[in-house]
Amino acid sequence: MAKLSNRFWFQLHGWFSLPIWGLFCFVCLTGTIAVVSQELTWLTNPNARASNPENVQMKTAPELMSIVQAAHPTAKITTVMTFEPYLIHAVVFTDKDKPQAVAYVNQYTGEIQEVNQGITFNGFMRSLHGWLLFPWQSNYSIGYYIVCAMAIVMLGALVTGLVIYKNFWQAFTQPKLRTNQGKKTLYADLHRLAGVWSIWFLILMSITGFWYLLQAILWHADYDIEPHSPIASEAQLPLHRQAAREEKLSLTKALEIANKNFPDFKGTYLMLPEHNRDTYKLYGSGDFVFYDKYSYGVIVNPWTGDIVGERAPEKMTLLQTLSHIADPLHYGTIAGIWTKIIWFAFGVVLTGMSITGFLIWGSRTVKASRGVQMTVKATNANLAPSEKEILVQQEIK
Repeated sequence: MAKLSNRFWFQLHGWFSLPIWGLFCFVCLTGTIAVVSQELTWLTNPNARASNPENVQMKTAPELMSIVQAAHPTAKITTVMTFEPYLIHAVVFTDKDKPQAVAYVNQYTGEIQEVNQGITFNGFMRSLHGWLLFPWQSNYSIGYYIVCAMAIVMLGALVTGLVIYKNFWQAFTQPKLRTNQGKKTLYADLHRLAGVWSIWFLILMSITGFWYLLQAILWHADYDIEPHSPIASEAQLPLHRQAAREEKLSLTKALEIANKNFPDFKGTYLMLPEHNRDTYKLYGSGDFVFYDKYSYGVIVNPWTGDIVGERAPEKMTLLQTLSHIADPLHYGTIAGIWTKIIWFAFGVVLTGMSITGFLIWGSRTVKASRGVQMTVKATNANLAPSEKEILVQQEIK
């Protein structure tokens, strides 16, 4: 009974991974690259590096906007994004000959180092990992559902793997890696060791993956996790264009209002009004390390200076909290480059586990197939001619 039980769990463990092994491995690999995609951009593209040779103070977002506006007088600036100190700041704009462009501006020197009109490497890898570049139809993507479903596969493989691997905790104190007993033994030891040491990572990826799946369902059902931003009323709009230019608050004033509400506010995603009734949407980070870079937010009416919306961790609902802590936990952005390195390393381990698991299954399958063939041949040698014909007919069927 014990042997039958072990065989059952082993087969179940295989079925959680093998039917979609290639897809699971691809999702793990692209996620691993996505974790350090910005750093890879820094390595491969000198224009993405924010060098500060004279050790000057960082320029503000309004100053960067002015630099881009001076270089592109007819441009309409829509967004300013900030990243790690070693990466450039990005100013998103549209122009007559540029439907969508991103200016890479060095926040220390003020130099526009590149204008990108295509998809960035970071955006490509996040999209490839997040929804396999499947098209979005209204508010859902089949690819997003497929990737999120990998959380079920991962959790199932983890649970069945721990059931199979008796006394798995001994791998922490007495790790076993036999390198002189053949490839099959080596693959099995590597697979078990990697699995045990990655338990926390597998659980974390499964939990965040389940949240992304729930989030996809909510999006598909037209449920808004975040409330819609209010707009200015018609009565608040000035009657003349000249008055509009004079009365409309600048981004500098809007940021001052945000800093009064949140002294530790660090703007990372600043959206300018798209039309006269639109508002400033200023999002950033604060002193809560487990929350993403958009966990603080202030929505400012550009005509009255009133704060018409706020976002802060202590004011979030449960779903909003999950929405803002999922990405840092999934991509390892909790403590910057150091946690990214840790997540990248375990991502490599997880990708390697999917490969070694497939190799183990492949070697067992080939061995079992050879054993069946040898048994059939041995049996056929002792059968009467009529019995052989019946057996062949059964195999054909």
